[in-house]
Amino acid sequence: MRWACDGAPALAPDGTIYLGTFGGQLWAINPDGSRKWIFRAGREIKSSPAIGNHGTIYFGCRDRHFYAVTPEGKKKWQFKTGAWVDSSAAIGADGTLYFGSWDTNFYAVSPAGEKRWHFPTGGPIVCSPAIDASGRIHFGSHDRTFYCLAAEGTKLWEFATRGSIISSPALDQDGTVYFTSVDGSCYALTAEGALKWRLKTGGITESSPVIGQDGTIYVGVNHKLMAVQPDGKMKWEQSYSEPIVAPPLAFADGSVCFLSGSGMLINLAVPHQFKWQRYMAGHTSIPVVGPDGILYAGGHVLNQGQVLYALETKAPVAESPWPTFRADAQNTGRAKPKPENQ
Repeated sequence: MRWACDGAPALAPDGTIYLGTFGGQLWAINPDGSRKWIFRAGREIKSSPAIGNHGTIYFGCRDRHFYAVTPEGKKKWQFKTGAWVDSSAAIGADGTLYFGSWDTNFYAVSPAGEKRWHFPTGGPIVCSPAIDASGRIHFGSHDRTFYCLAAEGTKLWEFATRGSIISSPALDQDGTVYFTSVDGSCYALTAEGALKWRLKTGGITESSPVIGQDGTIYVGVNHKLMAVQPDGKMKWEQSYSEPIVAPPLAFADGSVCFLSGSGMLINLAVPHQFKWQRYMAGHTSIPVVGPDGILYAGGHVLNQGQVLYALETKAPVAESPWPTFRADAQNTGRAKPKPENQ
């Protein structure tokens, strides 16, 4: 199978793997690695597909459209925007799709493909939004501002940074929002939008933060993986010879996985203690892990084109509020409700 990809695969409950490609194709792949079907869009697909109600797959495309595709590979509808859609969609509890576009607008679209509202910003939006347990939507823009909107599209608050926001946020159960900016900082904001802390990292990569089993925040910063305590203090950092551009993955055994620019996937328990590593040749997509501990990622093999990797990790993702790039294996971008006993 040949493709080039940037986003994270999405895993359906029946085991089907969905992956968008820079060739403008959405692939559906069976758990045994065989092709199920291919859906062809108009241009490159940089966003990660998300799986919604009834198994519908949603994704944005650089042909200026946002698509909904059935589990059988048929187009349900397409929604036109004014520019590329690189932002991966977040899916609300009621099925509403939220995403940004290079046309500087943030959109809310119904499960039927009808626009519910749009919110204008001062710059392109490539950040993939995150929805908290109360339904509020969080995202950043190239206009150097981080926004929190109500489900009906009204602005609840905004927070100004000193650089564009191209990575995606992670949400903690107490309402804390973690994100980075190309101003070289990692931010933690309260649920009301007040600054809890700002950690100077010097990072300009678009690696998004994730939350580990014990509450540690992990983020790739240039050539380093940083582990940050919930109070904003540096816990440890691991240097690597290549840039870390993809978001890390936090596992239930307390380890963390990160991906180098050349496709080396590394599992780290604590600094300098590598559990395992696997080379996935060339440009590699953001990895995702299923409930059975199988990790999936797209990569490039010289003279063979693109391949899909399936690796046995022997550990599920962390039982944390935001252990992966899009919160879960379906890429919903939606935080889990806080357990009633907490």
